[in-house]
Amino acid sequence: MGSYGLQTHIWNNRLKSVLLLAGFPFLLLLICFGFALVIAAFDNPDVGEGFETAIDLMPVLVPIAIAGSLVWWGIAFFAHQGIIDATTGAHVLDRRGNPRLWNLLENLCISRGITMPTLRMIDTDARNAFASGIREKHYSITVTRGLVESLDDAELEAVLAHELTHIRNRDVQLLVIAAVFVGIITLVGDLLVRSPRALLYTSGRSRRSSSSSSSGGKGGGGVIVLILVAIAIFILARFLAIALRFAISRKREYLADAGAVELTKSPDAMISALRKIAGHSELKAPSQVQQMFIDLPRASGFAGLFASHPPIEDRIAALAKYAGGIDTGTTPSIADGTAATPGIGSDAGAPPPRPPGPWG
Repeated sequence: MGSYGLQTHIWNNRLKSVLLLAGFPFLLLLICFGFALVIAAFDNPDVGEGFETAIDLMPVLVPIAIAGSLVWWGIAFFAHQGIIDATTGAHVLDRRGNPRLWNLLENLCISRGITMPTLRMIDTDARNAFASGIREKHYSITVTRGLVESLDDAELEAVLAHELTHIRNRDVQLLVIAAVFVGIITLVGDLLVRSPRALLYTSGRSRRSSSSSSSGGKGGGGVIVLILVAIAIFILARFLAIALRFAISRKREYLADAGAVELTKSPDAMISALRKIAGHSELKAPSQVQQMFIDLPRASGFAGLFASHPPIEDRIAALAKYAGGIDTGTTPSIADGTAATPGIGSDAGAPPPRPPGPWG
C-alpha cells in the first residue's frame, strides 16, 4: 500500500500496526495447541489420536491462557512506570528544575488540548528519549541529559513532539500489550524448549512401558513425535512473537516522526534532531524499555533483521519524501555546548531553498 503525503503516511502505518498486532492472538492459540500436544502425548501416545485429543483440549486451555494474559497485563498496568524508573534511574522534573524543557512540552500540549505528561530525566550523556505510561494522566516523557544539552529548542521540540505522538496514538499501550504476549510466549517456550531432555526422557520411559505391554512399541514412538512437534511449535511461536513486536515498533517510529512534523510544522528540525542522535543513543536498559526509545543502535548481520527500530537514514528519507524536509546529509555541529541551527551542517553554508513539499 502506497503513501502520499503526511496524513496517508500516518494512515498507512496505523493500518499495518493493527494487522501486526492481530497476529498475537494467533500465537496465543499456537502456544495452547503446543501445550495440548504435550498433554495428549502422555494421555494418548498414538500420533493420529494424539492430535485429535489436543484439538479436544483447546476449549479448556484457551480460557486458562486468556486468564494468564489478563493477570500479566494487570501487573504491567499497575507497576509499569515504577519498574521503568527503577531500571533506568529516571527522576521527575518540575518547571523550576528545567523551565526550558517544561515550557516546550507545555506549549505543544496546549496547542492540541492535551493533558501534559510527567517529565522525567535520566542523568547520562547518551542522547535518547521515550514515552511511557498506560493510563490517562499517568503518561510520561523521559529524556536524557545528553539529549537536552545537545539539541537546540527547535530540535528538542521535535523530539518531544515525537514522544507526544506515541502517547496520542496510544503507542505506549500497544507496546505494553505486545510485551505481555511476548513475555507469556517466551516464558512458556523457555519452560519447554530448555528442558527437552526431561520430556524426551519421560517419553522414553513411556515407550519402554508401552513396548512391554504391547507389540511394536508404537505408542512410545508417538509420544516422542508429539513432543517434538510441540517443541517446534513453541520455538516457532517465540520467533514469530519477537518478529511481530519488533515490526510493530518499526512502524510506530515512522508514525511518530510524521506526527512530530504535524505538531511542529518543521520536518527540518526532526531531521536535524535525528542526525544529532545518531551514533550517540546507546543507553543500557531492559529490552522491553529499549523498544520505546526514539533510537536504538541497529545490530549488524542477521540480528539486524529483527531490529526494533528502522535505521535513522530510512527515517530521514521518509521525512524528506513525505513531509518535504531538507536533509543536508551532515550532522549539525555542537560547539561549546551550544547546539547549531537546524539544517546547517558543521562545515556547510546555508541550506538550499526548500522546494515545494507535499503540502503545496
